[in-house]
Amino acid sequence: MKAVVRKLGFYLFTAWSAITINFFIPRLVPGDPVQSLMNRYQGQLSTDAIHSLYVLFGLDANMSLWDQYVQYWDQLFHGDLGLSFTFFPTPVMEVVLQSLPWTIGLVGVATGIAFVAGTVTGIFLGWRRGTWADALIPFTTFFSCVPYFWIGLIAIAVFAVAWPILPSAGGYDTALMPSLNPAFLSSVVVHAVLPALTIVLSSVAGWILGMRNMMVTVSSEDYVTVAHAKGLSDRRVMMRYAARNAILPQVSGFSLSLGFVVGGTLVMEMVFSYPGIGYVLFQAVQAKDYPLMQGVFLVITFSVLVANILADVVYAVLDPRTRNEA
Repeated sequence: MKAVVRKLGFYLFTAWSAITINFFIPRLVPGDPVQSLMNRYQGQLSTDAIHSLYVLFGLDANMSLWDQYVQYWDQLFHGDLGLSFTFFPTPVMEVVLQSLPWTIGLVGVATGIAFVAGTVTGIFLGWRRGTWADALIPFTTFFSCVPYFWIGLIAIAVFAVAWPILPSAGGYDTALMPSLNPAFLSSVVVHAVLPALTIVLSSVAGWILGMRNMMVTVSSEDYVTVAHAKGLSDRRVMMRYAARNAILPQVSGFSLSLGFVVGGTLVMEMVFSYPGIGYVLFQAVQAKDYPLMQGVFLVITFSVLVANILADVVYAVLDPRTRNEA
């Protein structure tokens, strides 16, 4: 019980810290976001309109910093993340909710495929160390060292330029209206192939190497030797004894990966102009859109916290010793 209360307190403190930092950082950045918005309209705004914008964005000079902070919390409790400068006057929450499904659908599925494929392959390579399977290690090491945006550019050059069978950019055919009809859904899948392939190829090597090294370490443990001495099958010892313990660090890494899935793979989305939340963050940084940056950072932070909570639960299931931590 103490461990649960302690972890809950840690997560609550982390959430408060993230929200507080998220509030102060834009106010410490040089420049005036409202002035930047005015420049887009070439100064064609009255004095009253300019003052209204400062109030609207929670930057009213007549309010103290503490009052602005309290107002910020009140807006968060009401699900209000402010208005986006880039997509003005669209609310930040609406922009985030529009881009979030694209990122979760693409990066989430691709990360899951890479994790499963890499973990299973790593179990086999680690258990069969010293055999022909070790010949695969140099290939995995190579892919783990290659930047994923480079893999993306090569994929575009091969499959979209030299051999034009897949689209090189976008999330769907712009001639189609977003809907749940087969034509649109098939277009979404086709446009996601190259970005997903890039993510899988660039990340699967890390999962393979991590799991393989843990399997090599765990295979020399006493409980694995005892399992062999009992006459258990090689497959059962590999999966029920060695792999179950070796996978614990992988679970921790995967939970963090799931948390950062919400943030998208920024460079990948830039390379493929994919309409995910990472590309939205890139647009927000370019336009100095502080409310949108705040909203995206906040969503990423809470996604990582939720992913860590899920990792703690999975840890407790896989390793009962963690349930007894004082």
